[in-house]
Amino acid sequence: MKTRKLGNLEVSAVGLGCMGFTHGYGACPSEQESIRLIRKAYEEGCTFFDTAEIYSCYKNEELVGKALKPFRQQVIISTKFTPVTLPGQERPEGKLSRNGIRQAVEGSLRRLQTDYIDLYTEHRVPKESDPAEVAYWMGELIKEGKIRGWGQSEPTLGQLKAAQAITPVTAVQSEYSIMERKWEADVIPFCRENGIGFVAYSPMAGGFLSGKYHHATFKGDDVRRVITRYTEENMQANRVLLELINRYAEAKHCTAAQISLAWVMHSEHIVPIPGMRSDARILENLGAAEVPLTHAEYAAMNEALSHITIHGNRTDEDIAKLGTIEGKQQNT
Repeated sequence: MKTRKLGNLEVSAVGLGCMGFTHGYGACPSEQESIRLIRKAYEEGCTFFDTAEIYSCYKNEELVGKALKPFRQQVIISTKFTPVTLPGQERPEGKLSRNGIRQAVEGSLRRLQTDYIDLYTEHRVPKESDPAEVAYWMGELIKEGKIRGWGQSEPTLGQLKAAQAITPVTAVQSEYSIMERKWEADVIPFCRENGIGFVAYSPMAGGFLSGKYHHATFKGDDVRRVITRYTEENMQANRVLLELINRYAEAKHCTAAQISLAWVMHSEHIVPIPGMRSDARILENLGAAEVPLTHAEYAAMNEALSHITIHGNRTDEDIAKLGTIEGKQQNT
């Protein structure tokens, strides 16, 4: 497996987003199967694993910690703390405070069964918060050896600059794919120019770009039920993207998923973290590191994309509706 640098951290060119093992994309594998798959990814060359305290309210971190424990020193663990107070984190000064974050990091260390976290990311940056203040606290944790590096998720350029000026940011984690390119305007160039890594979550747009989903048939605990990209109308309208991707996949004798990941990885400082919940997906997604796009191919794809309108989007506000929908169903 090829490697890339996120700041001072060397990681596999493709990482594993672990959220889907416990929630978010419909029926989940059993714990035993999830652990097997995480370890399978490691055996196939993946060394970068991403989780967060809010995923299934701590359970995802516990799963990841258990799965990676046998080879902890050989992998890079990325986890995230949310500014929102979770059960057991209540304190007078609030979660987004020096002591609140310290409480959060200690909880993550315990659940992950480790004495340090490689990449510790602020899971969204509230508009009313002070990025510089959080950056200072992250610097303290780095000096103490509790974390090796830190990051922000979905920061604006202004928020990123404010943080970078206090404690250098290791990586930004934001949605980035052929369907979501807004960060190309400012954040991605800033990261490139300042040696900051960029972790691309949902690099295949929730699987849509793999071409494996043809209709809006998402049920239960599946965020795609409330994301406008996955309405039947928008999925059909966006199929023009798949036609473009498939042309390149056929020419390069690979899959649509691999082309979609190769497009994301064209910039050397970007590392995608797709979900992988089967042996086939692990081999396919990790194999994308061996399917690079030439500069000419990348430029030609982007030229074609400039003439395609993306229908629907993915917002935190829409995703929050899933809990409301689930709650209503449970109460009926």
